[in-house]
Amino acid sequence: MKHELQTRQNSYDLFDVFDDFFKPMFFEETRELRTDIKETETDYELDLELPGYAKDEIKVSLENGYLTVSAAKQKKEEEGKKYLRREIREQTSRSYYVGSDLTREQIKAKYANGILSLTVPKKGPEKKSENNFIEIE
Repeated sequence: MKHELQTRQNSYDLFDVFDDFFKPMFFEETRELRTDIKETETDYELDLELPGYAKDEIKVSLENGYLTVSAAKQKKEEEGKKYLRREIREQTSRSYYVGSDLTREQIKAKYANGILSLTVPKKGPEKKSENNFIEIE
């Protein structure tokens, strides 16, 4: 802890240390994927922020009525460098209950400019699929 305070004093002013002390109490940051959900007559449209991830680092699956979005970056080893502060997450995940009557074929996914857009129909047939992964365009 002593080393952390010294590092902060070297790179931040005293007010940053004071703010960081109270931040967990009053300004809890969300660690979940930020999502906008819109409703149309037939579908729900979800837009998830995933900046910095490549399309092949993102997985969308449907299992037991839960639509799960997960993303994991490939770890980069940088020789001769030591992190003093690390806030960029290398992996994240979030699930949404969409109902057990949907199949993966009914859900559409598109990834562009750091935004994953999912279109989920409001209702679907009673049909199960063996493969739970949804293809991303």
